Amino acid sequence: MQFSTSFIPDIRFGAGIFGSLADMVKNFEGTRAALIVMDGFLAARGLAKDLAGELVEAGIEPRLYSDFSGEPKLQHLRAASEMARGADMVIGVGGGSALDIAKVAACCAASGEDPMFYALAANPLPKKPLKKIMVPTTAGTGSETSATNIFAGPEGRKLWIWGPETKPDLVLLDPELTISLPPNLTAWCGMDAFIHAFEAATNRNSPAWVHAGAKLYAHEALRLVAGSLEAAVKAPGNLEARGKVLLGSCYAGIAIDNCGTAIAHNISHALAGLAPVHHGLATALGFEATLPWLVEKDTPDLNEAARAIGLSGATQLPAFVSKMMDRCGVERALPKVFGGFSAQDLAAEMRAPENQPMRRSTIREITDADIDAFAAKIMTLPKTL
Repeated sequence: MQFSTSFIPDIRFGAGIFGSLADMVKNFEGTRAALIVMDGFLAARGLAKDLAGELVEAGIEPRLYSDFSGEPKLQHLRAASEMARGADMVIGVGGGSALDIAKVAACCAASGEDPMFYALAANPLPKKPLKKIMVPTTAGTGSETSATNIFAGPEGRKLWIWGPETKPDLVLLDPELTISLPPNLTAWCGMDAFIHAFEAATNRNSPAWVHAGAKLYAHEALRLVAGSLEAAVKAPGNLEARGKVLLGSCYAGIAIDNCGTAIAHNISHALAGLAPVHHGLATALGFEATLPWLVEKDTPDLNEAARAIGLSGATQLPAFVSKMMDRCGVERALPKVFGGFSAQDLAAEMRAPENQPMRRSTIREITDADIDAFAAKIMTLPKTL
């Protein structure tokens, strides 16, 4: 057997570890100025002001970019990249959007190129980007360890910038930062992490002889999230549960960085191509809708993933996932704006070129008839959110 795993950044975990961030920045020799990319609501709570003050005390000039919301857009990447020029480091604090913006800005600021220069791997990324520290405050995307960065392009379509150059030099996992996440977002993000791990462990890119190293992380992520998500949703102050879901999300990010995702993400990206929707919710809805069809394939990988969470086999997975979503209060509904779209619209997005890698990586072949059936199933959901 032979396999290799992609570069894994330095990861430090612990409640309250965020308080040591300024000292860690100072340890990066030659750092004189740092851009902080932070979710707006975190900045409004004073987190950015406190961090900026600590950086000043450490002799480092702080800059702040927090003028963004929702999924990253091209204008966000451009604005952050401009602010990062002349800095030595970029610090991302927040959910996947903040982290993806920060990672891309560190590359574009170093090269002087526009983000679109690197979209869809059109050109190689700079070999010496700015130093990067990522601090996730949600437990779902795994962006802190991933080389894939998603954003909406000029026409609103989802694009990606990929490359190990976007990975951070240091990751801080502090479960205290996730406590303020509302129950619905905790559930949506946690389901995203679970699905990342599951799809990475079971798709065409992950047979044992190819990515045995990644399965180590994927299976542990499944155990951590499945065993702790309900407690994290229902008892937000439960730091042990929060920490396990946060660590599971990080491990799932490592897994998808090596093996990628599959049909549930094809659907979630397609939904986002139609209208704004939380990625975790969209992925969970796509996962539940397709899982009974998927497990009919009955592969060793599917059964191994089921056993990782204490099930006897893959046939038990659909009921397990639906019950987990029930216990975590996941409402099976889409935002109201989706009332203006049809199943045919969603199916067309699922067939879009940028979503084909996820279609091809799915362990079971997806026919056009399958796509039409999945799209019809998703679009029959209530449009009430």
